[in-house]
Amino acid sequence: MTFFSQLTRESRPTLSLAFPLIAGQLSYMLTALADTVMIGRLGVTPLASATFANTLLYLPLMFGIGLTLAVSIQVSQARGAKEPPVARSALRHGMIIAIAVGLLTVIGAGLAVPVFPWLRQPPDVVAAAPGYFLLVAVSLAPAMGAMVIKNHADAMNRPWPPLFILLAGVAVNVFLNWLFIFGNWGCPAWGLEGAGLATLLARALTLIGLIAWSRFDGKLREWVPARWLQRPDWTELRKLWSLGWPSSLQLLAEISSFVVATLIIGTLGEAALASHQVAITCAATVYMVPVGLSQALTVRIGEAYGARRFDSLRPVLTGGWLMGGLFTCFSASAFVIFHQQIAGLFIEDPAAQATAAALLIVAAAFQFSDAMQIISVGALRGLGEVRFPAWLSFLACWFISIPAGWVFAYPLGHGVTGVWWGFTLGLTTMALTFGSKAWRKTSPLQPRPPYLAAAEQAQA
Repeated sequence: MTFFSQLTRESRPTLSLAFPLIAGQLSYMLTALADTVMIGRLGVTPLASATFANTLLYLPLMFGIGLTLAVSIQVSQARGAKEPPVARSALRHGMIIAIAVGLLTVIGAGLAVPVFPWLRQPPDVVAAAPGYFLLVAVSLAPAMGAMVIKNHADAMNRPWPPLFILLAGVAVNVFLNWLFIFGNWGCPAWGLEGAGLATLLARALTLIGLIAWSRFDGKLREWVPARWLQRPDWTELRKLWSLGWPSSLQLLAEISSFVVATLIIGTLGEAALASHQVAITCAATVYMVPVGLSQALTVRIGEAYGARRFDSLRPVLTGGWLMGGLFTCFSASAFVIFHQQIAGLFIEDPAAQATAAALLIVAAAFQFSDAMQIISVGALRGLGEVRFPAWLSFLACWFISIPAGWVFAYPLGHGVTGVWWGFTLGLTTMALTFGSKAWRKTSPLQPRPPYLAAAEQAQA
């Protein structure tokens, strides 16, 4: 069979799996989009306060999400090797980790509020942020728990039911925003705090729905724990941790650099911070498509790796690259052509709107590199290669993106757009390095994973 025919054969199931995963990721961003639009109607200061609060909370959220990615890796390989007990253990211990990280986040958020004035943000922004910040911090525990169940379902090739539950959660969030932000149907108009309460309630209901579905879905019965409340197996927790912490480090490196960039932008004023929120929300929404493709590659490559189908690895990777590149051409063109109209949908302040439109042009420039790096990372995760992406992401973000962004913003005088050009440089470095690594690792001549090699020796 030629490489082209293999590419065609392997791309169809990748796209079939990726579509609901992309839709699931977009459902998360629909919540952020709805919040940005609805909070933006309150004015520049509330929107800037929400940006400030969410930026700080991205750190624990991404740390938790990175840990839960270990569930996808372990379950996809267990499915390929036909080992249901491994998948059941991964789901149960993943939930334990998610709850623990969520509780630590709430404690950390309470300790962080007194430090807000030291971060040199606009005084009005700092004054308005604490209530919303604490409510959203509490919501991270159910959000991480929902991610664990979704990752398990995705790795089991059951992505559609979680998608519909997540979309229902988005609808609930929008409705509760309408009630609590603006005071409809006799509810108090709590403004920014109302948005935080809506997020908390919607995420809790989403988690309840996912748990109920996973317990009663007939196709998952063998792969889901019959008893969730058991004493944890510390060996299994350490195994998940060893798979998850490098992914967490990678995400933390990227997000913490964005946090620092946001704080730098905040020193430029409320309008700059609000425009950054608009542009980053749009860019992150588009980014969910390559993220979904990346998750699909993690599952498909992990399953092929576990099933010893090593000749399928490179065609799956190539198909992911082609699909991500084609989509990025479309999305970047839309940002270039409609940047002013898109910015006008979110914010009315003329200065903030003009800055947001300029940032969307930069976003169009870095989309291709961003897509290629995350798709390559997804392939590497499916192979169990998690430490190299973590360390390289840290180096690229903190030793390329942040210094370059600061130079472009201040000495060269490009302001907030300069910060974004710094990220473009770091993402391009990551895309080239991860891509070459993934290409080498997907060679059919690569050695087998350790646990498969051990199993083969035992059978011999």
